[in-house]
Amino acid sequence: MTVKELSQLYWLKREVAMDEKRLLELEELALSPKTPNYDGMPHAPSLDHDAVMVNTVEEILDLKALIMAKKLRCFKEQLRLEEYIAAVPDSLTRQIFTLRFIECLSWAKVAAQIGGGNTDTAVRLRVYRYLKLEKSEID
Repeated sequence: MTVKELSQLYWLKREVAMDEKRLLELEELALSPKTPNYDGMPHAPSLDHDAVMVNTVEEILDLKALIMAKKLRCFKEQLRLEEYIAAVPDSLTRQIFTLRFIECLSWAKVAAQIGGGNTDTAVRLRVYRYLKLEKSEID
């Protein structure tokens, strides 16, 4: 396993958060009706408001489906990582892997959670050493 593979859950969660933010923006747009302009001045023809609303609703539905698919991928990825982490023989290393790659904490927050005078560098190096040792055992 590589750090890149271990980090996939983090990046998937970020994608979901970005999509959910966009979804909120679209829902706000759909809920805020456009008021007609009664200033008496001529205006260039614009898109029919109903057509714009239909397009917005379609985009909302598509985005909701995409978010659900990504959340399912997150669930499967988390199960895969949990299975991998469960096989790590050392309890402290398992805790570090869980905090970093399942909980998606920064190295500094992992070190603070672990305690015992561990620094962000110490917990990060423990993970990298484990992965290097595991890779050398496979080769």
